Amino acid sequence: METRELAYFAAVAEELHFGRAAERLGIAQPPLSRAIQKLERRLGVLLFDRSGHRVALTPAGEVLAREAAKALDAVAAAEHRTRRAGLTEARLVVALKPGGDGALLPDLLAAYQECPDALPVEVVLCGVAERARLLRDGTADVAFLHSPWEDLTGFDTEPLLVEGGVAVVPARHPLAARPFVHLADLDAEPTPRWPVPRTSESPVASQFVGGFEPHVASGLRAGDAAQIMQLVALGRLIAVVPESAKEQVRRDLACVPVVDAAPTTVVLAWPEQTRSPALAAFVRTAADVAAGAVARRPAAVPGIR
Repeated sequence: METRELAYFAAVAEELHFGRAAERLGIAQPPLSRAIQKLERRLGVLLFDRSGHRVALTPAGEVLAREAAKALDAVAAAEHRTRRAGLTEARLVVALKPGGDGALLPDLLAAYQECPDALPVEVVLCGVAERARLLRDGTADVAFLHSPWEDLTGFDTEPLLVEGGVAVVPARHPLAARPFVHLADLDAEPTPRWPVPRTSESPVASQFVGGFEPHVASGLRAGDAAQIMQLVALGRLIAVVPESAKEQVRRDLACVPVVDAAPTTVVLAWPEQTRSPALAAFVRTAADVAAGAVARRPAAVPGIR
């Protein structure tokens, strides 16, 4: 199979619509349909069920969707890593979303510079959906991700911090004055609904590979944290986020601890079987800095995790 054929198939598998997939690929629909039919004839199986009003993956298509994602990631990674290897100055590229480091990165960078194996660090700030993709395609060496909310398939990881959740509300909201809340207190409030991330078992659960696209209960859509915070400020929804996000919250918003929110683990992730003394030193340093941060945390308030 050619890489082009896999890219065509992956686009249809993610969109489950030939017209949208063709538009995404920048080609006309008839050539795309013919390419998929040619691939099906060569493999001797049907990849899509076209019998109903909607296109669906067959069992064979689901298998190829998983394998195609891995193959396309590997091709992209080979290209990026080869180009980076040819640079005159090696560097370590770290991907994270704003505020996604659990406030560890400043101390981590300072300590890492003292390591004998340290490389210059390039920090890439990106959206929620981009961090894992940058790891998979070889653009980044390591990323701050969040478990269990993201697909960590194909990565080695180092857990750093476990965080509780806070509800972000407008500063004038009745809940803003509460010392803490329970999830049940938010039942009547509009909140973002987060799709299940793509996993090895469900490779096309979301078109936002390695992340999420929030679907706001009110019918509005927000593509990143800044947009969600704007909607919170407008009173359109309440968002439950990891507690470290408090450092990034606007002045017109308030954060209230949520006692029974699911915990989030901040992890460092990097591609499996990576062999790099510079990366190993970065991970060790991150674990040490995180351990120190945990030791300095104030005692928990009774009744709050």
